[in-house]
Amino acid sequence: MRNLNRIGGAAAIAAALALTACGSGGSTGPETAKGQEAGSDLSKLISINEKPAADLEQGGKVTLPLGNIGPDFNGFSNNGNSADNSALQIPMNPVAMNSGGIGGCWKVDFVGKVTANPDFCESVDSEVKDGKQTITIKVNPKATYNDGTPIDVKAFQNTWNILKSPDNGYDIVSSGAYQFVESVEAGSSDKEVIVKTTQPVYPVDSLFFGLIHPAVNSPEVFNEGFNGNMHPEWMAGPFKLDQYDPAAKTVTMVPNDKWWGNKPVLANVTFRQLESSAQIAAFKNGEIDAVSANTITPYKQLEGTKDADIRRGQRLFAGGMNINAQKITDVAVRKAIFAAVDREALRKVRFNGLNWEEPSSGSMMLLPFSEYYQDNYPVKETGPDAAKKALTDAGYAPNANGIMEKDGKPAAFKISNFGDDPTTLAFTQTLQKQLQAGGMDVGIDQRASADFGKVIGGRDFDMSVSGYTVGPDATDAVKQYYDSKTNENQLGDAELDKKIADLASIEDNAERNKAAMEVEKEHMAKYFSMGVVMNGPQISFVRTGLANYGPSLFQSLSQVPDWTTLGWEKK
Repeated sequence: MRNLNRIGGAAAIAAALALTACGSGGSTGPETAKGQEAGSDLSKLISINEKPAADLEQGGKVTLPLGNIGPDFNGFSNNGNSADNSALQIPMNPVAMNSGGIGGCWKVDFVGKVTANPDFCESVDSEVKDGKQTITIKVNPKATYNDGTPIDVKAFQNTWNILKSPDNGYDIVSSGAYQFVESVEAGSSDKEVIVKTTQPVYPVDSLFFGLIHPAVNSPEVFNEGFNGNMHPEWMAGPFKLDQYDPAAKTVTMVPNDKWWGNKPVLANVTFRQLESSAQIAAFKNGEIDAVSANTITPYKQLEGTKDADIRRGQRLFAGGMNINAQKITDVAVRKAIFAAVDREALRKVRFNGLNWEEPSSGSMMLLPFSEYYQDNYPVKETGPDAAKKALTDAGYAPNANGIMEKDGKPAAFKISNFGDDPTTLAFTQTLQKQLQAGGMDVGIDQRASADFGKVIGGRDFDMSVSGYTVGPDATDAVKQYYDSKTNENQLGDAELDKKIADLASIEDNAERNKAAMEVEKEHMAKYFSMGVVMNGPQISFVRTGLANYGPSLFQSLSQVPDWTTLGWEKK
């Protein structure tokens, strides 16, 4: 599953790439200033100050910022599906995380290779016979939720029952491959799980990348029960919730004495909800230990900060134009939006001063360095005239104010912009002007960073400057974004839905991803709902001495590859 993410420079997600100028506090990692392409050395995109846990000070505290904390803490639901929510919960609840490098039965390395996570699933074996698949999972005997409930077949059954269909009343993001699961039963014990499918499912890790506690057993609990309540008793991880202060917007966690895996180095982790400008001040004052600086304003304000390293890599992000087709219902208007946008000009605004270049990306699902990537952007001729032609061809004509309208209804909407970063606002204003030049009446709906989850999850926007995290395989993303029964825009058709269902049974990775990319190409050309303006760098200012934190590619969207090894170098 892909997490929603805003474009603003303070989003606590994924990685970052490079500048030539560095703060006086020093720089670690690569001096990369360009997006990587297929076949490139991905180690250039990793910068974490890697140290063995045994070489670090035992104990200590780390404080990190988030753009928003809550109010819905269910990461499997549309309202809780945000990158910040994942970043917040991964230290406490990796058993349930469905993105971010670790989740349930699986863990991901830097380059995207997926293996079983022995903390929860000691082994996962798949066998296909007579066109049907049997998956055998051996669950760690010690794996137990904080409330004492064993992590066993009941958790797997509950996860399947909730996620297998969007028609059962659960506000799920996507049913993924769970629709192809026929049964989930106990094997020799409740700690051996036997999964049978109606057709082979690939990749196998598209199943049970995150488990849902058996107590979350009704649409009411799933949809409403996590509003303002994290339910730490239903979690399992190396840290546990110590305090959630909704008034102060802080979450504090400490080592979990019930955790059976590697013990964390740190004695305390605190997350604080802060707007972009407040994050900069807090880092300079020593109140937080890391901050993203993905636009020139925070970078220049942070440059020269004492006791700070700059760590750079690739941001796992795709987006810029997130269109709500339930509000902008006319496909001709959506096509005109795609045609009006000058993506190169927008990237120049976004990356101004960062010495960062990248080609126009044309996929929501894969980054250009993926061997499976292809450019699926649906409009080749762009500019104001191209946008007006798309509208004219659909029966629009300019009114007395020069706005294109049809049947007395103008092509009018607002762009939602989140946070107070000046570069992000300049990006939105430039986008606004491009759309206005294309004959559309476009305003800006300015929102606080803290409103992001509520606004996007509740579909309370026309068009948003936001996007999604990007994984190493397109199989899950193609269903989440383009299946008519699961995508939030409810756009698609039976022919595309069948292609999506069929591709999940293709074992060969290259062939399956090619099929997914072809679906995206066709969907984009028909429906025009999400457009990629950029991927971009992640530039992180990190307190000197903090080890195992920073741009981590696919191993961690929260920039922490392993929460048990995050800590401070010995002085």
